[in-house]
Amino acid sequence: MSTSRTVDRAFETALYDTADDALDTAASLLAADPAADAELAARGAEFVAAAWRRGWQPADLVRVVRRELGPEHVRSVAALIRAQAPHDRPRGPRWAAQLDVLPDGAAPPRTDRFSHAGAVLELYRLLLRLPALEPLVAGETGEKADGGREGRPESRALARIRALLAKAEATGYPQEAEALSAKAQELMARHSVDEALLSAHAPSPDAPGACRIGVDPPYEQAKAVLLDAVADANHCRAVWNEPLGFSTVVGFEADLEAVELLYTSLLVQAEAAMTKAEAAQRAGGRGRTKTFRQSFLAAYAHRAGTRLRAAAEAATADSGSAADVDLLPVLASREVAVTERLERMFPETITTRLRGVSDAAGWTEGTRAADHARVGRHRPLA
Repeated sequence: MSTSRTVDRAFETALYDTADDALDTAASLLAADPAADAELAARGAEFVAAAWRRGWQPADLVRVVRRELGPEHVRSVAALIRAQAPHDRPRGPRWAAQLDVLPDGAAPPRTDRFSHAGAVLELYRLLLRLPALEPLVAGETGEKADGGREGRPESRALARIRALLAKAEATGYPQEAEALSAKAQELMARHSVDEALLSAHAPSPDAPGACRIGVDPPYEQAKAVLLDAVADANHCRAVWNEPLGFSTVVGFEADLEAVELLYTSLLVQAEAAMTKAEAAQRAGGRGRTKTFRQSFLAAYAHRAGTRLRAAAEAATADSGSAADVDLLPVLASREVAVTERLERMFPETITTRLRGVSDAAGWTEGTRAADHARVGRHRPLA
């Protein structure tokens, strides 16, 4: 029997049947034919290319494999993505950044061919069943997964924002983290206004784009609420896909960059504050509880969102006054464009009630932590 036929038989046996015995039978076929390895890798590259056509990105594949399978499968999919990359056309900086942070694709020494073949087949089963995702670029079918940043270096404003948030995450003093986060949000709002004004006067104004941001367990609901609040404060809209573990954020490119940076930073700050609050609870004789953490993060998201919006509105008003322009028509037109793009991507959405928010102490501590990380108006830092 030819090697290609061996792989075909293994796929027919295992990929379209979820039974464990079917997987074992197919793994035995592959294990008995060492020449099948190269053909198996080539088929894996085809699965990855098909995922790109269905709108998936490198980070999306790694995320879903990590959620559904195990570390060996993550290493395998990372290796497949790297192998496929030289055959792809350029897809923009956001895509390239995802390739740069892929997990180590080097597989550990294998003890037996049967186990390895079984793991590969489990991975291919998952890749075969991936649904199509909404294209992130208007008018595309997922073949181009990035836009708006090609050849565009990071602005000085974003570099400053990134540095401020890194300091906010690193400091152990709530007041300092508060001031650093506040300054970062002010810079984000002003940077957004600058980009809006430049686009409004450009020969071909920008169009809104989209990106996906992972919302990882545990406490995904509360984290999705926090991401939604950050998006809303920065002129974006977010739609959470709970089964696949991400939110799609729609907005203009400068605002998308701001949302990615601020959400990641606030999540780090929230989790650090939650750890401290839990330590205080344990010192008072109360054990750690899931409801405490869920309530903490939900309260943090609610309060942080309120303060983010207030800081962004104040900074936007200051920017408009300083520039002696009426920003309302410009920002209103961009909001309409974002809403229209969101509705084209997601014609049907539903709202979800946040579950598990029943711990009063968790809510109080989460609100207090958000106050420490709040983003109000402050004097510029020295």
